Amino acid sequence: MSETDILTEQETTSGQLPEQAPKPTANDPAGTPEARCGNCNEPLLGSHCYACGQPAKGLVRHFPELIGDFFESVFGLDSRISRTLGPLLCKPGFLTNEYLAGRRMRYVSPVRLFVFLCLTAFFLAQFSSDWRDVTTVNVTDAEGRIQLSGVEQNIAEATSIEEVLRLRDQALADIEDAARESTDVPGMRGVMAGFEQVVRGQAQRRIRELDPTAVIDSDSQPQQRNSNPLQIAGAPQAINTWLEKKSERLANNIGRIQQDPNLLKDALFGAIPSALFIMLPFFALLLSVLYLLKRRLYMEHLIVALHSHAFLSLALLLAVVLFDLRAWLATPGTFVDTLFTLTLSALAVWVPVYLLLMQKRVYRQGWLATSVKFTILGIGYLTLLGTATTFTALTSIVNL
Repeated sequence: MSETDILTEQETTSGQLPEQAPKPTANDPAGTPEARCGNCNEPLLGSHCYACGQPAKGLVRHFPELIGDFFESVFGLDSRISRTLGPLLCKPGFLTNEYLAGRRMRYVSPVRLFVFLCLTAFFLAQFSSDWRDVTTVNVTDAEGRIQLSGVEQNIAEATSIEEVLRLRDQALADIEDAARESTDVPGMRGVMAGFEQVVRGQAQRRIRELDPTAVIDSDSQPQQRNSNPLQIAGAPQAINTWLEKKSERLANNIGRIQQDPNLLKDALFGAIPSALFIMLPFFALLLSVLYLLKRRLYMEHLIVALHSHAFLSLALLLAVVLFDLRAWLATPGTFVDTLFTLTLSALAVWVPVYLLLMQKRVYRQGWLATSVKFTILGIGYLTLLGTATTFTALTSIVNL
């Protein structure tokens, strides 16, 4: 019998070509359309097609499922988070050693962990505190004592620059006297600083209305506009013009911050996460220099940096939650208030102890060498972080 006859007999017996795949049936889940790639019709063995790479799931799904996939993709918020947060908080160096040993799938990745905790901590800190709480307690009483609205109206109705200066100086003297008499009132100094800024701003606006060419200094007579507030000798004119605009905006925004301290809070809490992201590679670089003889890869030091910053973000998150709970649940001087205070103090002590133990367990050196390197690392990193935070905060204040 020839090969053609054999193939013909097989077709007759099976009813299909040998290389043809069985058709899906209702009783065969593996043969359902959902179990095959919609692009190439190959069987699906996972979340992506092994033949063409197309994802098994598209965007045409229920919205809650899409939201869950988004958080899982960005933050890795799945069952691993419960196995990660405990060791991150209570076992210094454990997650780092596990990662370097190759046991990575059971925990959230260091990058996702840091990003999620950092953004969550500073977002919660930004919206759970109000820096105006103290300064607005006695605003109504202070306005009554200073009669701020009347002062503003008198300045706005002044007919000469000399009269504006006289009214301004008199109001500033009254504000200074009121602030001196209210030193025992919480927040009154901030309120008075805001009033002072309002009076100065109103005086400057009225002087410009009376003489557009005049520039009024904060404490002196008006003078002609003849110099820029900030210049670099020898720099191009475009750079000096840009610096002038930025310095003017900075001065104006500082006045706004005095009236609304929450602007400073938003600028700081918005700047610190960016500074932390920027400082991560520098922190890893400091570690690589301090442990140069260990001959570890730079990426190993970066994993240490990510877990360290993730722990700091988690500690900040817990501190914010504890502060809020104490404000809501505890009365000052009670046992509950004392308990919250002790917990916060223990958390503050645990942060440096944790970082020291982590450095000891990851790099496995003696206590003396670890302590010396920990001190050098802390001083160097805090200096760099302070510089980066100051720069980013000033940039944020200028752009308010």
